[in-house]
Amino acid sequence: MKPATTDEFSQRVIELGLLTPEQISDTWADLRGQEVSLDELGSQFVRRELLTRYQLDRVMRGEQRGFFYGRAKILYQAGAGSFARVFRAVNIDTGKVCAVKVLRTRFSDDAQKCKEFQKEGRIGRLLQFEHIVAIHDVGRQYGSSYITMEFIEGETLRELVRRRGRLEVPRVLDLAAQLASALEYAHSLGITHRDLKASNVLISSAGDAKVADFGLAGIDEEQGKNAGEFSGKARTVEYIALEKLGGMKDDDAVRSDIYFFGTILYVALSGKPALAESRDRAERSDPKRFLDVKSLRVVAPDISHDVVELIDKAMSIEPRDRFQTVSDMLREIMQLVKKYSEEGYVRLIRKAEAVETASPTHGTSSGKVMLVESDPEQKTFREFFTKLGYQTLVTVDPQRAIVRMGTFPRPAECLIFSTTGLGRTALDAFNKLTTDPFLHDIPAVLLVDGRHLSLANEARLDAYRVVTCAPFEPKEIVALIQKIASSRS
Repeated sequence: MKPATTDEFSQRVIELGLLTPEQISDTWADLRGQEVSLDELGSQFVRRELLTRYQLDRVMRGEQRGFFYGRAKILYQAGAGSFARVFRAVNIDTGKVCAVKVLRTRFSDDAQKCKEFQKEGRIGRLLQFEHIVAIHDVGRQYGSSYITMEFIEGETLRELVRRRGRLEVPRVLDLAAQLASALEYAHSLGITHRDLKASNVLISSAGDAKVADFGLAGIDEEQGKNAGEFSGKARTVEYIALEKLGGMKDDDAVRSDIYFFGTILYVALSGKPALAESRDRAERSDPKRFLDVKSLRVVAPDISHDVVELIDKAMSIEPRDRFQTVSDMLREIMQLVKKYSEEGYVRLIRKAEAVETASPTHGTSSGKVMLVESDPEQKTFREFFTKLGYQTLVTVDPQRAIVRMGTFPRPAECLIFSTTGLGRTALDAFNKLTTDPFLHDIPAVLLVDGRHLSLANEARLDAYRVVTCAPFEPKEIVALIQKIASSRS
């Protein structure tokens, strides 16, 4: 029944456990005895962040369920798929944000769907690894199955590529190393994913990759301690079609995981899916689709031969020609990560040298900058700024740098924060300058590397603060420093 009066509404939210009597009393006290309508009272709770709009709308509709699942209080719907809805929630015991995945109502009476959904949660709880979405709780409430899990602030890899296009090679290799380590861990427990695709990879706002959705996962009977509980050979129609094409008469999930892991890297590097996307089950079940896949060297001819070879090997039609284990593939990925990281730094220095050689005065500067970066990266960036004509002070401690720049005379004309080694720590220090009145006129540049590009959107910019993203251009950086330094004069 819908609440008809403010008193009924207040009593309802208390009974539902959404608000305490004290919170309601405090709100009324702040209203100073004003007469307000039911809608106005609800809006007051939303403005004070005591209720979310989602919670308010459900209460006003007279809903009695769906506000809590286990120990999680639902805040709002964050996403939806064919089989489930995903909500942002908060654990009422710890106050930590989490996600709750709830099977759609139409499947509540489908025993097989409920079993598969619960299986996803129970297998997920066996996997405790930094690059796998953590599962906290699995249960059934209000007649619906639910899974409580880690909430990832970010987007899927599929969404990222659709929004930004193809990613830089070093960035993809970094993601590849993270994802391969997750699969290596799962496979070491005898657990195969069986539904790997870009939409099942989450990229956090900090640039970390996480594998999600082990709903079709299986456990090898010889390796898995819980094989009996999770026996079965469910997998997507794409996996079945691939194994049929490869002449495998039985489940070949390890090498199939490797193939589809290759397709994930393929789309990240090229911006295009390896397999033509289709909702038609018959098309997706056709083994011939795999014969139409174009090599990465055709779709993205500018990508280096060694990277193309990695993807081609992972995506070989013949299972025996693929990497036989994820560990084998991870070793090659790490070699490429090292190579391309080093080459990236070499290119950075060469760019600065080219500017210096072409014109010792134009595009370079004199003066001091203070660089805030981790120890391993300091040498490269110090050399980079030295080539541009700057005397470079360095520190690993953002707070120390801010304190030093708050003294007079200032030790440098500009602060340089780099995310390469410091990640979000660099962003937080950079943003602090705009919120502290004593620091507001300190010029600062935030250098955002390829791995942390999403952080650029969170940077607070003004006349004294600017951000620039990889690949870094020496002349642009000099111009930015000169521009914000002149803002103080």
